[in-house]
Amino acid sequence: MSINTDPIYVRRRRLALAVTVIAILVVVLGVSRCSDGDTEGSSGASGTEGSSRSSTAETTSESSPKPTQPTKVETPAPKESPAQKQGKKADPAESTPVRVQRITADKLTPKSVVASDKGQIFAQNMMYSHTMSVFTADGALQKTLDDSVELADFGVKGHPGKSQGAPVEMAFSPGGDTAWVSQYSMYGDNFLPEGADACTSGEGISNSYLYKIDTKTLEVTDVVEVGAVPKYVAVSPDGKKVLVTNWCTMDLSVIDAKTAKVTDTIELGGAHPRGIAVSPDSATAYVALMGDDRTVEVDLDKGTVEDFTSTGDGPRHLLVSPDGKKLYVSNNGGGTVSEVDTSSGEVTREVTVGNQPRSMAMSPDGGAIYVGNYGSNTMSKIRTKDFTVTHTKDVDALPIGITYEPTKKRVWVASYGGSIVVFDDSRTAASQ
Repeated sequence: MSINTDPIYVRRRRLALAVTVIAILVVVLGVSRCSDGDTEGSSGASGTEGSSRSSTAETTSESSPKPTQPTKVETPAPKESPAQKQGKKADPAESTPVRVQRITADKLTPKSVVASDKGQIFAQNMMYSHTMSVFTADGALQKTLDDSVELADFGVKGHPGKSQGAPVEMAFSPGGDTAWVSQYSMYGDNFLPEGADACTSGEGISNSYLYKIDTKTLEVTDVVEVGAVPKYVAVSPDGKKVLVTNWCTMDLSVIDAKTAKVTDTIELGGAHPRGIAVSPDSATAYVALMGDDRTVEVDLDKGTVEDFTSTGDGPRHLLVSPDGKKLYVSNNGGGTVSEVDTSSGEVTREVTVGNQPRSMAMSPDGGAIYVGNYGSNTMSKIRTKDFTVTHTKDVDALPIGITYEPTKKRVWVASYGGSIVVFDDSRTAASQ
């Protein structure tokens, strides 16, 4: 191949090379600017932040995972409108939650709400809505999922035609590729009438199912038969086991996450099991027996159960600290949250929150706990280092679900009435 050495062509080649170099520099600089997170959550910020940000705050921002954005959504995100001005970026122990959004959507009557580490949020709607609402981190409704399935498609015999579920709780697999959703009851051919929260056994109630959902396609890919009236779901940190508390059969279903098969059903020795927390090493599960006012410890390898702790009236939701040394328990009847030493089962600290504290969430660093107070219509934020309530925020009536969305550092509080209130908790108050 010959190269034209005419000066005009030489100049053109030099110009083309220069343009290419400039374009590459623009892309590199653009990526660098986008990756530092400065613009995230900037709506309503004080505007005086600039170079005064601490290096700690910058590290915190940069370590946040980036949300996955779908190519299509059903409903755009509602406009953000911060309730007050915000200051510098801060870790959860020092930040101030500020209300930025209120989300409503068709068929949204959330019983629970859970965020993945990639910024996808599942809201399980009241049982007779027969839907799950899937949102993006910015509050857009990605898709409304129907809970109807053809059980025969998954090899289940005896229930021909379409069956409906009733979503209660869910848990993501590590990495967020799979969602596991418990169904309070199933409705269709050859299913017995639904159970009730006042049940004393599983007698006269059909076993229900756990759905396995691909979070990319948002399709049910498998179903797993568990006990009667399954409630809480947890996935072990190693991703190998899925655990389900069955309210009426009063046992724990242990499922192999890879095969979607039940490998063990563990009798818990008490009434109405609900919350589950799994130790960081995936060896131990703590289960709240809400009807017996105590929490038990389950050895997941041996399948054995031992009494662990008693924290008060109606233990409902459990969280374990990132280092596994502390267990946190919401006491629905007592209006408190207890901290328990996992090595001894002793209650080390306790704090009063609102009336009927139900679901809880924790920041990834363990610095803050967020509690939805069902009877007070509030959300309490607890700073774990001194175990004090630092903020109490009004939310919509009957807050029942709560989650921490890590890509934007926001707390989502779901209420039975049909809404989700979103708080930004990434910054200090503007006056600080």
